Amino acid sequence: MPSWTESMRPARMQRIAIVVPRAALRDALVKVAGTGCVEIDGVPEAGEASRGPAARRLQLLRSPATPPMLSAAAPDLDDLAERERADLLSGEAELEAHSEAAVERGPVRALAGWCPASEVPRLTELLKETGGAVVPLRTPRGVDPPTLLTDEGAVRKSFVPLVRTYGTVPYADVDPTIPAGIAYVVMFGMMFGDAGHGALLLVAALLLRAGRPRALAHLRYLWPFVAAAATTSIAAGFAYGEFFGPTGVLPVLWLNPLDEPVRLLTSAVFLGAVLLALSYAVGIVNRWREGGPAGALYAASGVAGATLFVSLALAAGGLALHLTALLVAGAAAAATGLALAATGIYAGTGGGASGVVQTGIQLFDVVIRIGANVVSFARLAAFGLTHAALGGIVWQGTTGLAAGGPAAIVLAVLVFTLGNALTFALEALVAGVQALRLEFYELFSRVFEGEGRPFRPWRIPTADPTGDPTGDQTGDQTGDPTPAPGGPTAERTADRTANGGPAQAPGRGMDRTADPGTDRTANPGTDRGTQRTTKRTEVAT
Repeated sequence: MPSWTESMRPARMQRIAIVVPRAALRDALVKVAGTGCVEIDGVPEAGEASRGPAARRLQLLRSPATPPMLSAAAPDLDDLAERERADLLSGEAELEAHSEAAVERGPVRALAGWCPASEVPRLTELLKETGGAVVPLRTPRGVDPPTLLTDEGAVRKSFVPLVRTYGTVPYADVDPTIPAGIAYVVMFGMMFGDAGHGALLLVAALLLRAGRPRALAHLRYLWPFVAAAATTSIAAGFAYGEFFGPTGVLPVLWLNPLDEPVRLLTSAVFLGAVLLALSYAVGIVNRWREGGPAGALYAASGVAGATLFVSLALAAGGLALHLTALLVAGAAAAATGLALAATGIYAGTGGGASGVVQTGIQLFDVVIRIGANVVSFARLAAFGLTHAALGGIVWQGTTGLAAGGPAAIVLAVLVFTLGNALTFALEALVAGVQALRLEFYELFSRVFEGEGRPFRPWRIPTADPTGDPTGDQTGDQTGDPTPAPGGPTAERTADRTANGGPAQAPGRGMDRTADPGTDRTANPGTDRGTQRTTKRTEVAT
């Protein structure tokens, strides 16, 4: 189990060389593809690869494209083409492309690439069966390893898409998955504060965990994320005294949003300031890892920016409290922060008069952004007020109708049900979007300055002689698209889905009874041997 320091950074990658006897290259590649934990260098792109025998046969097929698969043993390509096994031909075509990337030295062939360090022992054991070996290599100078965010555990796995949606974390940076997830659900709960609505969201999380509805079963892995958001919403509902609106079921434990909007607004801005301070702290660590002490000191998202942020907070506090000493200290610290930021910005320009102008403009932007970002967190209070106001309107309408007599009670129940359903749907969407906006623009913009390169391992399942997938397959069959450590990234899975279309059932090419028009037995005049000869002639041509 990794330590807490290891869990706060992307998975450690190892540069490796796969060395195998020349005759065992195919067997080794099949095992590498089956594990899905190696990103191999130098593999030609689809348009650049030479058209090998499998690729040429695949091009002649008119059957729909399918996700590739590999045979454990070398197959008869003509037989695959005759049976229109596009999945196996596609796998063989990829294998041909990866074989081209191998370097031959006497009796052995070698391929270089990247592999998670935790997967190297397993890969080594598998390659021993083919007479191959895994040789650790040094990381080349000026080359950053690819990034793979660790997704062990249900909670981390559900939070990882939040970071991946923004971009790829640079390999040297801190992995912000857990802190980012916590910040998101806290902000969501503050805007969606209603214990009744939070309970409905919790029910939705439990249904998602059970794979219901089936149309959303592929999102099952997100249930801890939804459950966490539901929990913070319930907690905020208790604090606000909201249960399907101001029904009086719950007492107000902290404040009523509609009665104390200024206090709620102040709390939202304070929470935003705390989150920004934490993002600056993570940004300093990242700039240090990326560029050393100088990079951390002069970056606008490093020490320079953090100093400016704290100094403006001190100056604002001095003005509000009429404390001259605090105001002077804030101004002095602001001058220091501006000087550090200006030095860093000017060093990145071309120098001269244009560099001075550019530095001035960017410094102005840095100061304005700090103020705008702090104020932006006021939306936590604004949408919390909106949620409470909508709940109050629905409750007032319900109580007003219920006072009209027994006949109006049915209408009151209908108004209460439909009104809360509309409020739930609308506010859940708005709170979700606004929390994401604050996460990306206010927080992540300070944590990250650039993007890393995603880890894209080569992974193809292996089929047994009947065509059924065997061994270590592509992900969780319960619908979880997030790969296990060393498995394909979400981007790789999406690419294959987009390019390959819907998955074809194994052995589909052998089933002709569903389409009489293509049933070979329906045409007694067609000779199977003649067809195979014709197909080989086309391939040769």
